[in-house]
Amino acid sequence: MAGFAPPLVLGLESSCDETAAALVDASGRILAERVASQEREHARFGGVVPEIAARAHLALLPRLVAACLEEAGLGPEAIGAVAATSGPGLIGGLIVGASFGKGLAVARGVPFLAINHLEAHALTPRLPGLVAGGAPFPYLLLLVSGGHTLLAAVEGVGRYRRLGSTMDDAVGEAFDKVAKLLGLGWPGGPAVERLARTGDPRRFALPRPMKGRANCDFSFSGLKTAVAHLVAGFPPGPLPARDAADIAASFQEAVAETLADRVRQAARRFKAGLGGGGAAIAGRQGPGVGQAAPGITGTDDARLPQGADRTRAGMPATRGPGYAAADRARATAPASSDSGEAGADGAGATAAATFGTGDVGLRPGAGGETPDAPAGTERDAPALLVAGRDGRLAETGAPAAAEVGAPAAADGTGRHAPVLVVSGGVAANARLRAALAEAAAAEGFTLAAPPLRLCTDNAVMVAWAGQERLRLGLTADGLGHAPRPRWPLESLGESEGTR
Repeated sequence: MAGFAPPLVLGLESSCDETAAALVDASGRILAERVASQEREHARFGGVVPEIAARAHLALLPRLVAACLEEAGLGPEAIGAVAATSGPGLIGGLIVGASFGKGLAVARGVPFLAINHLEAHALTPRLPGLVAGGAPFPYLLLLVSGGHTLLAAVEGVGRYRRLGSTMDDAVGEAFDKVAKLLGLGWPGGPAVERLARTGDPRRFALPRPMKGRANCDFSFSGLKTAVAHLVAGFPPGPLPARDAADIAASFQEAVAETLADRVRQAARRFKAGLGGGGAAIAGRQGPGVGQAAPGITGTDDARLPQGADRTRAGMPATRGPGYAAADRARATAPASSDSGEAGADGAGATAAATFGTGDVGLRPGAGGETPDAPAGTERDAPALLVAGRDGRLAETGAPAAAEVGAPAAADGTGRHAPVLVVSGGVAANARLRAALAEAAAAEGFTLAAPPLRLCTDNAVMVAWAGQERLRLGLTADGLGHAPRPRWPLESLGESEGTR
C-alpha cells in the first residue's frame, strides 16, 4: 500500500465518441482509469452521431467516475482538482463533460481546469515512465487523428509553435473515407490496416501529396480522390478481395511516405529553430515533472493498492445492463437540438448531487454500478514503442510511476537526441509507426509513441495536462470557460495572456 502525491486530479474526456475518467496524482501515477467506447453504437451510421454521443456521455460519466474512485479505494473528498476536455470537439459532448466537471468541482470546492484536447495529446509524453526524463521541453510533436493532423514544436505548457497542418482532410478522416470506398466498416483506420497486411503496397501508383515541398503542411484530399477514381474503374459491385487488399496497402504506403517526408522537413526546421514561420505563443515550462506547484505541500494519508490496474471497458453490442442508464437518459431527457445542450445543466447537477457533500447517488461501496465490459473488450496496454537512432523499434515498459532520468537516447557526443512524439489514434498504425521511426532516425531524432490506450482519446492525458497546469498555477476562471468546438493549440497563450 502506498499513498498518492497530492493534489489528485480527476480527468474527464468527452470530446467525441469515447467517455473516459481517470485519476492521476502529481507524480504522474495513474491510480485508476476507465474508458467506455461507443464504437458499436455509431458503427451502423458509418460515423459518430453527435446527439447519441452526448447522451451516452451524460449517462456514463457518473458511473465511470464512481468506478475510478472505487478502484483507487478513495472517496470524492480525495479529489484535489477536476480537469475536463473543453475543446476542440463535438460541442454536445464537450458541454456535457465540462458541465459535469464544473458541478463536481463546485460541490467539492476544488479548482476546475478547462483542458484543450490537443494540448492533452501534446503533453502525454511528459508522463513519468513513458519517456525517460518525461520528454523535457522542447520536443517535436506529430498529432494524427480523425480530426487533426499537425506538426508542432512543444516548447512549454501553453507554448506551441505550429510548423504545419493539413490543408483539407485529416489523415484519420482519409482512412475512414477510403475504408468506405472499399466497403469496409467504421472506424476505417483499423479496417484498412488489417486489409493492407495481405496486399501489395506497390501495385497501384498513388500520389504522395506535398512530398518534397519546402513547408511542413499536409494534404490528403487528392489522395482520397485518387483512390475513389481507382475504385470507380472496377466493375460495379464489391471489389475482388485481392484488388481491395492491394488498394488498401497502396493507400497506406502513400500515407506512410507522405507523413515521413513531412516529419523530416519539420525535423530540420525544428533543429534549425526556424519554426516554419509560425508565431510562437509564450507559455511556461514550470517546475520539473513530479515537482509540486507553489503552495501545494504536505502528504495525504489516503491509501491505494500499489500499481492499480487501468482497465479499458467497452460498450456492449447488445442492449444489456450497460445501456440501462443511457436508456433512462434518452427516455427522460427533454427535447434538444443536435448540440446536446439540453443535458448540460443535468450533467452539472448530477455531478454535484453524486459527488458533493451529500450522501446520494453512485458512490464507491454503496452498490454503484460500473459499465459492463463484453468479452474481448479488455485490452492489455502495450508497451511504449521507442525508436533509437538506428530506426529500429523497441518496446519499453510504461509503469504508472517512474523516477525521472535522462532522455532515452544520445547522439554519441554526450548531447541527447531530440525527441519526436507521435500521438493520436492514427499513431496506432504499425506501418506508419515504422515509417516514422525510419524518418526520425534519419534526422537524428528519437521516436516516442505512447502505448495505444494513450494515443487514442483518454482521460489520463486530460488529468496529466491538468497536473501540468496546476504546477504553474494556471487555474484562473476555469468555471467561466465556455466549451469551444474549435480551439487552436497555438491560441492557448493568447487566451491566458502572453507570458
